[in-house]
This record gives sequence, C-alpha cells and structure tokens, in this order.
Amino acid sequence: MSAETVVDAIVIGAGHNGLAAAVELASQGWKVQVVEAKSSAGGAVSTQELTLPGFRHDVCAMNLSSFAGSAFYQRHKEALTRHGLAFVPAEHCFASIFRDHTYLGVSTDLETTLTRIRAISDKDAVAWQAMLDDFQRKAPHLFAVLGSPMPSWSLLKGAWKSWRELGKDGVVELLQLLLATPRDFLDRHFESDSLKAMMAAWGLHVDFTPDTAGGALFPYLESMANQAFGMVIGQGGADTVIRAMTGLLQELGGELLLNAPVQTIEQENGRATGVVLTDGRRLKARKAVIANLNPQLVFGRLVQSPAVPSDYQKKVDAFRPGLGTMMIHLAMDGLPDWKAGADLQRFSYVHLAPDMAMMSRVYAEAAAGLLPAEPVLVVGQGTALDSSRAPEGKHTLWVQVRVLPAQVKGDALGQITAGDWSQLKDAYAERVLDLLESYAPGLRSMILARHIMSPQDLEQFNANLIGGDNLSGSHHLDQNFFFRPVAGYSQYKTPIKDLYLCGASTWPGAGTGAGSGYMLANILAK
Repeated sequence: MSAETVVDAIVIGAGHNGLAAAVELASQGWKVQVVEAKSSAGGAVSTQELTLPGFRHDVCAMNLSSFAGSAFYQRHKEALTRHGLAFVPAEHCFASIFRDHTYLGVSTDLETTLTRIRAISDKDAVAWQAMLDDFQRKAPHLFAVLGSPMPSWSLLKGAWKSWRELGKDGVVELLQLLLATPRDFLDRHFESDSLKAMMAAWGLHVDFTPDTAGGALFPYLESMANQAFGMVIGQGGADTVIRAMTGLLQELGGELLLNAPVQTIEQENGRATGVVLTDGRRLKARKAVIANLNPQLVFGRLVQSPAVPSDYQKKVDAFRPGLGTMMIHLAMDGLPDWKAGADLQRFSYVHLAPDMAMMSRVYAEAAAGLLPAEPVLVVGQGTALDSSRAPEGKHTLWVQVRVLPAQVKGDALGQITAGDWSQLKDAYAERVLDLLESYAPGLRSMILARHIMSPQDLEQFNANLIGGDNLSGSHHLDQNFFFRPVAGYSQYKTPIKDLYLCGASTWPGAGTGAGSGYMLANILAK
C-alpha cells in the first residue's frame, strides 16, 4: 500500500451501520475504504467462543429481526445470501415469567398466543386481535417514519400519505403512540397486569421505564411485529450478518482495513479530507468521511476542539448515555428447567421482569448509582432454535442484565460494597444466577463455564458502549427523532463539511436495522 491512499469515502468503524453505508456506496460506484480499530469487523454484532470450544455466543446483539426487515437487506438480499447470510426463525418468540411462576408468551401462530391470553382475560384476547389488525394498517406508516432521515422530504411525503390514508384520528393516534409512556398506552388497551408487564419489558431494552414518555413505541412494535412477522436470529451466530456484509463489500471493490485505529480526522479549508491512522498511514477521501461512532469519540478526540463550534461541542458533551448493561454468557449442559413449564424452553427470549413496579424500581436504583436488588433479565436461548451454536446436546445461554449503573455508588440490598466493576462483577453475577435459579431450579448445576462482561468490560470491548450503555446514547425524547444526536444537525451532517455520523447514536437509534448507514449512503449517492 502506498503512503497515501485516495478513495471516494472513508468509513471509520466496521459496525453493521458502517458496513451498510460502505456496501451501499460501493454498489453505487463509489470507491470505499472501511477502517476498523479492532482485529475483526462487526462492533456489537459479534459471535465468539467466550466460554468453551464449540460454544458460540453472541457477545451483544442476538435478535436480528430488524435487520431481516430492513430496507438495506431487501435491497441486497440476494447478494448477502450468496455470501452466506442465513437466518433461523423463531416459532415461539418471547415470553415473560411472573411471580406465581406462570408465563405469557407470543408465538407466530396467532391462535396459540390468543389461547394464552384468553386464559387470563377474554377481553384482552379481543383487544390483542384488534391491536394486531390496527398494526397491519399502521405499520407501513410507522416504518416509513423509522426509515426516513430526520428531517427529509420523504418524511414529509410519508406524513402526507399517513394523513390521506389514516385520516386525522389515525395520525393523532400515531403521535400519541410516539409520545406516550408504556403504562399509559398499555392501560388504555388492556386490563391484565400480566399482559401489560409482558409488553412493557421491551421498554427496558431501550432505556424506558413504564413511566417514561416516548417509551410506548418499542413495546408496541416488538409485540406486534413478533406476532405478525416472528423473530429471527443468525444461523450459527449473529456474525453471519457481518461475514456476509464484508464479503459483499470486497466483491464490490471496497476495502476493509482491520487493526487500523484512527488518530485524526484531517481537514482542509473547513472540510474533512481523510484520516491519519495511529501507525502513520494517511488515507484521503474525495467526497466524504463517515464516522460510525458515538459523537463523543469523534469530537474532541479525532477532531480537535478548535475546529468544532463551541455550541456544537457543548451539545456533544451533553449527549447522555443510557444506563449500563451486564452480559453473562453460559455454556450449559442443557436448557433451563423453568418452573413455569417445559414449553418455555422453546422460546427465543425469556424475560424475567414480572411486573411494572419492579421495572420502575430497578431503573430508579440504577439511575441512583445502586446495584439493583432484583435486576431485569433477558434470557436468550439461541440453541433452542439453532443447535449449531453448541456441541451436540449442549446449549448456550445469553443473559442480558438491564439496567445497571456505570459507576457503582452502593447496593440496593446493602450486601455488595461500592467499588470498581472489576471488583464487583463476580459478586453481582452471583445475584443474577441466584435469581435465575429461583425461576429455573438446578440451573447452576448445568453450567459448564461462564463469561461475565460488566458495563466496564462492554465499553472496553466496544468504545461506543460508553459506561456499558448498549444503545450508544439514551433514547429518551430529548435525544430522539430530530434531536439525535445533536439538535440542528439533520441528515447525519456535522459542522465540518463532508464529515458525517452514522450508527446507533444517530437516528433511528440502536438495534440491528442498519437504518442510519443505509439512509446516509443514499443521501450521499444522490
């Protein structure tokens, strides 16, 4: 390689949004180079043998439904499949277990779901069917919002189409959904506390308590989309997406540089012109530099402060992470023996979030810097769907602990002394395993090996996950829609000409939908 390489676009960070931008631009004739600090691509979409040989664990992201439903996937589906992308569908998508060790779950067969709901409320079974019918009518309009840059002509055209097709009342209902708290939305539609808790658990995935404004959308979308379309995970691991994207990028003439951390984003006359790597290599970009990074990793670090307007830097500095996450990966002799019934072993996700009161409590404790007494757990049973993830007869368990403080000031139970996560994580993991054991007796005896990742470990694994925030920025209303990540800078632009942001810190936020990378690439290509 020459000392100076010139391409059309340089993408910093080979997470799935950066790769989506690179693939789309390369498919439209741009010469693209992706530079990644780590030794492998993927960012938070990664699969590794974290415990024992042959046990493949999705390090962070496991659910690939939003990727399977994305505009990027629809456009490149044939080529990605040719490069090995494969999904495994879940017939039984997600369930919640309650304190009396009953459960409620959503399966792709509607009558199966309705039968479970009827057992607790005939009225709610009718309401679920009605909500699903209404979702089929509103989903295209919601997905049009999520698939449009903020702001944009396509967003305005989508709003006009919604007004024409749904009428004033329908548009008002959509706006209420976007602004409502989960509790208010769910109370409006259902009577069963169990059904409401099952749906509200999805809010904790994206930093929303039952009483946080703007939090109703995700529980609604996940519940209805799983019922209507199902859930998918990656065959062999979530990294099937990354391997296919990198293969397609290289087929299209794009280049991926690994172990290539960026030291500086270079500028000339107020525009970004390329990057300098820490090893001294200088890469030039004729048209764009795209940072698939949390903005706090870009401004004040890769772009030095004198080049950044002070008001913009102030807003970047104020960009707030969500609360932290712990990941516990278990190599297992079998699936959990759930007290609530053996049928639960068939579900992709099992939520241990039995009521809305504890969801509110765990968030309040974590926000105060306390280790929650009873954390919310998302238990992923990938090998229930895909046996290729573990040796024959063995299993993996993916346990996401939501939510936790980045800096620990104390313990809500008064049992663990405050300190650094490196000192605390084993003790807190024991609390998590005790909780799991209470729902699935004998689970500890089935554990062959474990790998614990504290919030601190997650940030070390991926610098975008500041404080262990797996969302790369809270999704509360003041940091969402037009405000993500900085109000006044739309369509992924920054104050520096030809320097753009994409990734989970930008609209439409976290998840595996590749939305920001794909939308940015299409803006640039036009």
